[in-house]
Amino acid sequence: MLIGWDFDTRIKFEPDGSTMPGPNRLGEFLSWLPKQRPGLHVYLLKWDLGMIQALGRGMTPLFILNAVSSRRLRFKLDSAHPVGAAHHQKIIVIDECLAFCGGIDITADRWDTPQHPDADPRRVQPSGRAYGPWHDATTAVDGDLARALGELARERWRLGTGERLAPLQLGLDCWPGELSPTVENVDVGIARTLPEQAGQSEVREIEALYLAAIRQARRTIYLESQYLACRKIAEALARRLSEAEGPEIIIVLPKTTEGWLQEKTMGAARYKLSHLLWRSNVYKRCGIFYPVTKKGAPIYVHAKIMVVDDIQLRVGSSNLNNRSMGFDTECDLALEVTEASENGAEVRETILKLRLELLCEHLGVTAEQFSSTFEGQSGSVLRTLDALSGGQKTLKRLLPSDVAGEDSVLAENELMDPERPPPRLGERVSTTLRSLWR
Repeated sequence: MLIGWDFDTRIKFEPDGSTMPGPNRLGEFLSWLPKQRPGLHVYLLKWDLGMIQALGRGMTPLFILNAVSSRRLRFKLDSAHPVGAAHHQKIIVIDECLAFCGGIDITADRWDTPQHPDADPRRVQPSGRAYGPWHDATTAVDGDLARALGELARERWRLGTGERLAPLQLGLDCWPGELSPTVENVDVGIARTLPEQAGQSEVREIEALYLAAIRQARRTIYLESQYLACRKIAEALARRLSEAEGPEIIIVLPKTTEGWLQEKTMGAARYKLSHLLWRSNVYKRCGIFYPVTKKGAPIYVHAKIMVVDDIQLRVGSSNLNNRSMGFDTECDLALEVTEASENGAEVRETILKLRLELLCEHLGVTAEQFSSTFEGQSGSVLRTLDALSGGQKTLKRLLPSDVAGEDSVLAENELMDPERPPPRLGERVSTTLRSLWR
């Protein structure tokens, strides 16, 4: 089951050339795969952008395949969402024994390596056009968590198509042998955003988890996001900055958003909310950064990551914008150390190690360099970043001058970045009349 915001059937799995059996392009591979596995069914559910946009995103082969159809390859467009909302989850479930969940879309412009070289001939669109460096993250999971994501994917298929898929009871161990697990035998939480609509109640677990984590942080909150556009989250961060003994807050964003409309809406919201954080930063514990390559080109941040001290790691599809809190369909995974955690020390070490790897990737330094500087800066992540920044591949502070041109009347616009679906027409008219009567 492939459940996602976008799929481009033209993309290659291996830009250097195929080393695995089967075709190297997504569409050809999906049509080839059921022929090799007689009992295999492939279900692909993609957010319904509309036919014209979908064709432009490389969906033509699957439209044709669906028409001629092998009934074991099923492709559907998902329009089961409020008007203007997006299905934004990025989930793959294989035999309900292995699953992937995070921020990466299986589409063009996404492939890159953590080195993010300035010129990489493999970083090209299916059309042959080059694109810039891209930073993203996802997770691979198995066991009970994979089965739970299978249940979530089947429910999304039901909402999108009206068809119920039966759960699998195969009990397989299908973890890829070449992939080393980061941590094993741990409890992981699934946090969702689901908008209210016919047949579905509103779910705001992602927002609740963000706010709880911000409240509970003691030393460091580390965030990576495509946007900084949710006032509720920004105000929660600002409150912690106003505390004399509050945590350090490090936010890693792209230098600019993609496209004119996103810049006028999400970028303009970032202008307001970054100024809110800078005004609240009376104890100098906040830094907003963007990563650059060795030659200074901005690296686009699409990852959605939060690390709170050594107690919580979350990776998912949700951005720091209003839509992700209550309007779009989202899914995050969260690993947390609690009093009941049997292997808490190991999990704490894992969380800090992953934060270290992310920071070293952005700064272009080794773990040893970071750790020795961190000790010399009395355990301050923010002062360590300032001490190590300024090399070639590095993190740069986002400054007021960087966002000066982003101020716009479209900032925090309810049409482009709503927090929840608008009221139905009758409710809207009734509300308007009540307001006029007052």
